[in-house]
Amino acid sequence: MTRLLAFALLGSLSLSACAQPAAPGGATGKAAEPAAAKAASSGDATVDANIDKALKQLGPQLEADYIGKAPLPGFREVIVGGQLLYISDDGKYMLQGSVIDIANRRDLSQTSSGLRNYRKQLIASVPRTERIVFAPPNPKYTLSVFTDVECGYCRKMHSEIAEYNRQGIAVEYLAFPRMGLGSQDHKDMISVWCASDRRKALTDAKTSGTVAAKDCTNPVAREYDLGQRVGVTGTPAVFAADGTQLGGYLPPAQMRAALDKLGAAATAGGMK
Repeated sequence: MTRLLAFALLGSLSLSACAQPAAPGGATGKAAEPAAAKAASSGDATVDANIDKALKQLGPQLEADYIGKAPLPGFREVIVGGQLLYISDDGKYMLQGSVIDIANRRDLSQTSSGLRNYRKQLIASVPRTERIVFAPPNPKYTLSVFTDVECGYCRKMHSEIAEYNRQGIAVEYLAFPRMGLGSQDHKDMISVWCASDRRKALTDAKTSGTVAAKDCTNPVAREYDLGQRVGVTGTPAVFAADGTQLGGYLPPAQMRAALDKLGAAATAGGMK
């Protein structure tokens, strides 16, 4: 899937995140996808073939990462490049955007179990040793946050990291140099991930905007590519443990409230 086509067809951006520029020429790397994350198809070979044909009409390199049941009769839920679409069983029609359950006043596109599980499994494939973790002793919630060192909202979020921890929230950072691979942003993030004290290096980089140049075997490019696979288009991109994307920056108290609400909905069976 080309990057420019993905943004033209599927892109969206949180207002509390820093946008990622489109890569020149539209080319980017692609993360190796864990076998567990490649979800089963809908089980109907004809429908799967129709959807594959429809995607190829949109772009020769477009491939479905997941095809499953949809809340709309006659449609399938399809994940492409981390983004959720609805494509008709005959492959003639595509819907993009919110699907509102009027009776329950709920956006079904935001509670898609297929998309959540797809994201959850991909993000879980990143070992904790390859993340930069800020956590209280016994966190109630854990967030996976794709971040970079030069985004204003990323710096704001990190400036409040102690309060997130006091709210019972662990923050596990993954690298997403939004200016792209090969950029100075990318090089700075490599320096952070290669530092002997990565937590201090990240804090220093976000506070002062400078970081001592270092190089080593590092996961930065791999995490960046994985971020693209789960649909990250800006930083910070915040994901709950179940794969729900909580958007970009939220103040600590609001983030805790959002996580409490998410947990209550899951307990009540509202996230099916």
